[in-house]
Amino acid sequence: MHIIRELHFGEVNAWELGFGPVGRPVITVYFYYIDGILIDSGQSHMRKHIASLLKGRKCKTVLLTHHHEDHSGNAALISRTHGAKIFGHPSMIKKMNRGFKILPYQRLVFGRAEHTEVHILPAFIETGRFTLIPVHTPGHSKDHTVFLEKENGWLFSGDLYIGERIKFFRADEKMKDQIDSLKKILVYDFDALFCGHRPCPKNGKTHLERKLAHLEDLYGTIRALTLKGYTGKEIIRKLGDGRDRKIKWITMGNASFANMVRSAMLPEIKQRSLP
Repeated sequence: MHIIRELHFGEVNAWELGFGPVGRPVITVYFYYIDGILIDSGQSHMRKHIASLLKGRKCKTVLLTHHHEDHSGNAALISRTHGAKIFGHPSMIKKMNRGFKILPYQRLVFGRAEHTEVHILPAFIETGRFTLIPVHTPGHSKDHTVFLEKENGWLFSGDLYIGERIKFFRADEKMKDQIDSLKKILVYDFDALFCGHRPCPKNGKTHLERKLAHLEDLYGTIRALTLKGYTGKEIIRKLGDGRDRKIKWITMGNASFANMVRSAMLPEIKQRSLP
């Protein structure tokens, strides 16, 4: 089953794409267009629809929030078909130039991102009508970057948000880095939050503030429990509610609440208490 929806948030165009190998898609992905610029490119399993979605549109620049396959999946295709130049954080360049490995579930749900040339992001990107400022926001990935349009109060946030009270992390996510990145971006003024999976066209800053409060509370609780002598497994049992079982099974453990606990524990204690 495929999901294809075009949405309009004022002068921002968005497409929601979902691919389900059997039945309804597990998750959908958004990418955005303003004045000749794409922010992210969707999953490669939906590549056959890209030409029709972008038909008649000038597209000379693609800004990638991060390298993950659901955001970078069609960058190479758009580069070939539209002559677009791809930009991303420096730590993304090697992964995108050479390609990167993904797990079986990622290949099934999103598809593999084709390797392509990526250029280092400049200090700002001007379209003639808008100015986008890249802000490095690691935590979800090392290369994660958001794009701020100050004049209109837009934040193209990639996977910085996703939800206020998230229940699981990927294995490589870092909670402290996410907390620091949220604090970093909340210094700016914006209202619209153009998330890669859950756009919030109004009150976006409030949504990020709530996510920050949730992560800070969880981070503090986990650290306090480790100092009291709790092992990682004991913390998971104490704080987990089991809602991550389905996603943990689908992702073969790559996404789980246990990963949130691991990312927040004191390193010297984590080494003793978690394999």
